[in-house]
Amino acid sequence: MGGKPVPARQRISSVTSIERTRIPAWRGVVAGLLAGCAAVGIGQLVAGFIAADSSPVVAVGEMSIDLTPPAVKNFAIRAFGSHDKFVLLCGIAVVLAVCAAVIGVLALRKLWYGMAGLGAFAVVGLLAAATRPDSGASYLVPTLAGTAAAAWALARMVRAAGPAPMASPGRAASASAPSPGEHPGSAPPAGARPGGTAPAGRAPGDRAPGDWTPGDWTPGGPVGGGTAGGGSAGGGPAGRVAGGPDRRKFLVTGTVTAGVALVGFAGGKLLADTKSVNAAREAIRLPRPAVTAPPLPAGADLKIPGLSPFITPNNSFYRVDTAIVVPEVAPASWQLRIHGMVAREITLTYQDLIRRPLIEDYITLCCVSNPVAGPYIGNALWLGASLQSLLREAGIRAGADQLFCTSVDGFTSGTPVQTAMDGRDAMLAVAMNGQALPTDHGFPVRLVVPGLYGYVSACKWITDIEVTTYASNVAYWAQRGWSQQAPIKTESRIDVPGASATLKPGKQAVAGVAWAQHKGIDAVEVRVDKGSWQQATLAAVPDIDTWRQWVWQWNATPGTHVIEARATDRTGYTQTALQEPPEPNGASGYPSVSVQVSS
Repeated sequence: MGGKPVPARQRISSVTSIERTRIPAWRGVVAGLLAGCAAVGIGQLVAGFIAADSSPVVAVGEMSIDLTPPAVKNFAIRAFGSHDKFVLLCGIAVVLAVCAAVIGVLALRKLWYGMAGLGAFAVVGLLAAATRPDSGASYLVPTLAGTAAAAWALARMVRAAGPAPMASPGRAASASAPSPGEHPGSAPPAGARPGGTAPAGRAPGDRAPGDWTPGDWTPGGPVGGGTAGGGSAGGGPAGRVAGGPDRRKFLVTGTVTAGVALVGFAGGKLLADTKSVNAAREAIRLPRPAVTAPPLPAGADLKIPGLSPFITPNNSFYRVDTAIVVPEVAPASWQLRIHGMVAREITLTYQDLIRRPLIEDYITLCCVSNPVAGPYIGNALWLGASLQSLLREAGIRAGADQLFCTSVDGFTSGTPVQTAMDGRDAMLAVAMNGQALPTDHGFPVRLVVPGLYGYVSACKWITDIEVTTYASNVAYWAQRGWSQQAPIKTESRIDVPGASATLKPGKQAVAGVAWAQHKGIDAVEVRVDKGSWQQATLAAVPDIDTWRQWVWQWNATPGTHVIEARATDRTGYTQTALQEPPEPNGASGYPSVSVQVSS
């Protein structure tokens, strides 16, 4: 009992460790998660006043897209399609949640550990915001505000998760710190009775106020699970452990923090919605085209169930771009600058553009990421101002070979000057299928150039065209290994029957679409089980810039069969059987489906 006294600093350290072990780790996890939610909510709220893409999560997401290796991007597009950005944001949310939980647990040990973790995330957020193409000093504010909110929330949550000392009735003396020489396991405090000695009339093991056993004493009161003061835990009120966590305080603080985060996020979303350009888009009255599209010939759409319609509805048209938050550009504030290697620089407003003679045409667009028989292709009726006419007015100087186009969100594409000037209906489009462009598809203005993959021909939300050279400027996807010039390959797709379909014996329609924009499709052939090629019937088309439907009647026999197709364009080139991935200049190979014909 009379061991060597332990120094005061060692006693306090030992007691602190005992108290910390009583705080469940899950409270640190909850503290960190709620601090992270506060950061996101307040950051979103402040971003609502500045710009949607200044939100820390959005800024980090867009930076992640820029830094992601091309192979990973290609996989994401193939696997998730137009949902790739949602998947990315979900992934970021999971990573943030895990890191926030770790920060919360570390903060229980030492608060400054958690604050250091928040500081590291703040640096990442600030770097992401500062490197956005359209960012300014104001883009840093949402991240700073979110970090401050997270620090406030983490400090309060950790404080609420900590020990809450309590004194037992009749044991006021136990609420004071031990005098020098006292420590857990040493001699009992003055007046205390060894807990193992029961006075007359009490059974051994029963404890009363004033009883003491080794290990009970801490600066904040008794430690452990003994009973005192009428059987309440630790000598305090029923259900409370002296020196243990205050559950009610933790729950109240957590609820307040969650409420702040939720209100902030909802407020930011509401502010972003009030800046929507939908009302301005719906108010636009499109002028009649000076040059109308050729009339659709009879039989352009075969109307076979399961076959892609000749005109793809706006809400079904594929979307592949780098924008996590769709840019909201008001027509009244939109401008296009044409400059660089030109005789005369031109700046146009939206009203300037739609007052020009507009051209209309059916044009099929295709993404270079489209795999063989993939879905990232669609056909629409486009209306816009002639790109060739504008470039002639600007006066292209000798040696220029690239139109370096920039979107409002910083994306860049490089279009060959020769292609834009060869007479095809390249345009600055303002409408799609008779309506002002949807915001997802580039409202108020986008580029459309027939015959080229979208990453070099279809810049959405376009605001700048620099006439330059490929040697001087390298566009976004070319920086990542894709070809600088990207003519669309002659390809086809089987829509009917679907893969793994079960058919009945007898006559069955095999149908699909084929495309060779600005060359035109001249023939489509089909074969079954590597047999001889059979000529399909082609639908009519208005011109050579659209895809073309086709159908072949097959006399199906019982068994499992593999159906393949190939297309030939009007230059005489036949689609190759060589299977190649989309990168670096478009996929190739025969489309095929495997079907089962019942007996």
